[in-house]
Amino acid sequence: MVGRPLIIGISGGTGSGKTRFTNELIKRCNSNYVIYISQDSYYKDLSHMTYEDRCNVNFDSPDSIDFKGLHSDIKKLIDNSDVNAPIYNYKRHKRMQETETLKPKPVIILEGIFSLYTSEIRELIDCKIFVDTPADVRILRRAKRDINKRGRTIESVFTQYTQTVKPMHEKFIEPTKTYADIIVMDGGKNKMAIDIIESKLLPMIEEKINAQA
Repeated sequence: MVGRPLIIGISGGTGSGKTRFTNELIKRCNSNYVIYISQDSYYKDLSHMTYEDRCNVNFDSPDSIDFKGLHSDIKKLIDNSDVNAPIYNYKRHKRMQETETLKPKPVIILEGIFSLYTSEIRELIDCKIFVDTPADVRILRRAKRDINKRGRTIESVFTQYTQTVKPMHEKFIEPTKTYADIIVMDGGKNKMAIDIIESKLLPMIEEKINAQA
């Protein structure tokens, strides 16, 4: 690969629709030229703790993220080196022994609630996007995901939301909206989201791919 990759950072609160927005974008790209990095893969390794203690960790705090490792891996890809990215098990709250090999490509898409949080990572991002969705919509989406995909109970989802998710969002995530180049309302697959993908992001991506073809 020749030249620095285009890096797009997609952030927003939990349940905002940022993952679906990201999937809609990637679906419209040539995946041979795009790397997708989930910030969630970089939760700190807690395998030294008991499962019960891991369940009590505040995963909605930036303290739970290995920003140093994430920054290092993005820099390696920028420098045209392969990366062994971690794989995270959300049900067991720990990293898997296996890793995912990422090879340098012209476009990197980073997605997660803290994608725009640290200045070191923001400085690497060329296009910063914040998916802005009302709190009531986000909590319903999160409840559905955590119950259906992560084996949680509605009681645990509600407790976690009131004690950590809501205060952490207001303190750490909502303020990062000020760094965004583009704000997408409601996320997911609405008309505004698709229009932004089609009119702004895809031309940017295609230009980068063509320049390095």
